[in-house]
This record gives sequence, C-alpha cells and structure tokens, in this order.
Amino acid sequence: MGERLWYRERDAWRLLALGYLPLLAGLNLAWEIAHVSLYTLWKEADAAYIAFSVVHCTLGDVVIGAAAVLTALILGRERAPVRWHWLRVAALTALLGAGYTVFSEWMNITILQSWSYSESMPTLDLGGFRIGVTPLAQWLALPPLALFLARRIGLSSEQGLGSQDAP
Repeated sequence: MGERLWYRERDAWRLLALGYLPLLAGLNLAWEIAHVSLYTLWKEADAAYIAFSVVHCTLGDVVIGAAAVLTALILGRERAPVRWHWLRVAALTALLGAGYTVFSEWMNITILQSWSYSESMPTLDLGGFRIGVTPLAQWLALPPLALFLARRIGLSSEQGLGSQDAP
C-alpha cells in the first residue's frame, strides 16, 4: 500500500485550516475593500450595506477558495503536504477559482443583474460578456499567494514542507 492521500494527513488539514484559509480570508478582505469602489454600489448604497457586501463577499471568497484548493488536491491525488506538487496545486486552485468567478460574474451581472460595474472597472471581453479585471486578477493571484505564505509559515509537524514541484 502506498502513502496515504492528503485528506488522511493531519498536516494537510492543519495547513489548510490554520494557514491557507485564514491567509486567504485576510487577503480577500483587503482585496474586497480595495476594489469595492469599482462597483456601482459604492455610489448607490449606504456605508452599512457596503460594509455588509464586503464581509459577505469575503466569506464567499473563503468558501470558493476552500472548494478550489480541495478540488485541486483531489484532482492532483496529493499525499502529505511535504510531498505536494505545490505549483500544480497553486495553478489548479487559481484556475478553478477564476473559472468559478467567470461563471459567477456572468450569472450575477448578465442574468440576475445582482450587481454591476462602475465605469471605472477595467473589463475584458469574453465573447460578448465583459468581466471585471479585478475579480479575475483576484482569483489568479490570491489563492497561490495564500498557499505560498501558508507553506512558508510551515505548519507541518515535520521539518518544513517539502518541494515536490515535479510530477
């Protein structure tokens, strides 16, 4: 029998729960605060609703980030964190988060019309649908950064987390 998969490893759960998710939450909170003015609610809503929206979006970001990293670990059939293929995990996590973001932005802007961008939001045209650059950049940058920082903190009970970037 080979090594146990990541979900049976205490170090993996420690790294995710005490490293990646809190770091991801803090990074996303800062990001949400920084880019909230790029949405129309910045000029249309009162301060309490804007604060609620920032907290609501940050909590949603943490859920999306957790689902993305767990899916990346499953797809990569990762083992203990000391054996993780970190670049693959980070890339898959970012792509899964970005993919969900494209769907969510399309659904909430085009179909549900739950929110809209202000004129100052830079956008990209994705075949007739315009997506904000900042939500997309958020998911391409923050999950890999949170993983990198969590790895640097080294919450593993072993001596540091290894570098298994090659398949």
